[in-house]
Amino acid sequence: MEYETFAYVYDDIMDDSLYDAWEEFVLRHAPNHQGKLLELACGTGILALRLANDGFDVTALDLSEEMLAVASERMGEKETEQLPVQFVQGDMMELSEVGKYNYITCFSDSLCYMNDAKEVQQVFDEVYQALENDGIFIFDVHSVYKMTQKFPDYHFHCETESYAFLWDSYPEEAPYSIVHELSFYIQGGDGKFERYLEDHHERTYQHQHYLTMLESAGFDRVESYADFTDEAPSEKTERWFFVCHKG
Repeated sequence: MEYETFAYVYDDIMDDSLYDAWEEFVLRHAPNHQGKLLELACGTGILALRLANDGFDVTALDLSEEMLAVASERMGEKETEQLPVQFVQGDMMELSEVGKYNYITCFSDSLCYMNDAKEVQQVFDEVYQALENDGIFIFDVHSVYKMTQKFPDYHFHCETESYAFLWDSYPEEAPYSIVHELSFYIQGGDGKFERYLEDHHERTYQHQHYLTMLESAGFDRVESYADFTDEAPSEKTERWFFVCHKG
């Protein structure tokens, strides 16, 4: 499963300013800053805890046991704050048992990890059913520009005293798809470094294709924005944001 090793270095390599930007985007587009919120692909729980602190009643769902283990540790450190967050292991393609929510979010291009458009459509259908009337679905994905112009031959290398991390990205055969080849060298208790390898596959679609799928799911009003802003996307937008209204 992807993220097995990545989970344990994820927070170190993530840019904290991204969490600031996702949080601010939600607060701008969630009218009352309260109500029940389901965060899909919650990862290590940083954004879930922030949104709970902002006033939302948060359920945070992720498929990865490793990510949720890190999130639970973080939650344990904040128990005295009594933040209303429930972490749940689950698949965002099957939300029939998670209840109803006023808001559902899915950030960090997590929808790009779906294998094909059929799976993306299934997520949209499930989200629509899990929203209350007048509910709002907010998510982001990589743009076609990011996939075709920025990611090919992208390289990021990071080294600390206890691990080294190499991230290399290459195009795949499917349109607008990429593979991120991750290599980890992690120091064990005996002082020796062990190598771990993970491949992360991402794919996106044309902007209009997302709008068509969202309309098919039942959303009657969809707004799209560029790169954490409230501005319309341009040809060089790297991350598309969608705010989808039910009812």
